[in-house]
Amino acid sequence: MTLPYAFPMKTQRLPAPAGGRPLRADAERTMRAILEAAERTLSRDPAATMEQIAEAAGVARTTVHRRFATRDALIDALAVWATQRFAAAVDSAHPDTAPPLVALYQTTANVLSVKISWGFAMSQASSANPEVARVYSEIRDTCERLLRRAREAGVLRTDVDIPWTRRVYYALIHEAAQSRDDQDTDALATLVVDTLLRGAGAPHPDRL
Repeated sequence: MTLPYAFPMKTQRLPAPAGGRPLRADAERTMRAILEAAERTLSRDPAATMEQIAEAAGVARTTVHRRFATRDALIDALAVWATQRFAAAVDSAHPDTAPPLVALYQTTANVLSVKISWGFAMSQASSANPEVARVYSEIRDTCERLLRRAREAGVLRTDVDIPWTRRVYYALIHEAAQSRDDQDTDALATLVVDTLLRGAGAPHPDRL
């Protein structure tokens, strides 16, 4: 099943260094190359070195060290960037304005795309980081607004508990991202939303 509508995801710009000006285009390309190489390399080998990441990015080791003082600093930056991509994925689905069912499918597909593509980085995102905590808080609020809209539209039952439903929804997305097999994100999104809305029960268990 394909999604009823498809909204293009926004291109995520890299955050400016703390207290600094936005990156120049060439510097942003270099940073993006390093972070993308870090995700690929660390996904295969979580113990990979800065040198291995630099080689995968096609840049000199000194270039990586000039931008990230330590390996931990690189991983922290990678986690923050992936978290911001996660937020952009949610925003691109227009959760506050699209028809609730459409927004629910599209949000799910967009989020799964980020969680699958940036699995290592997302696993390193800690709520102890103020930026990560801020983004997660905003996403939680957005998700609950969407679920309330879905309830008001009759997509969800009128008596559902929204915070509980959100936690179940998060758990389904996590499981889909972990056990994706060969399914594409649209198919996984359909599986997640159908499970959330219909569960695994028979249509009329009281008649059995």
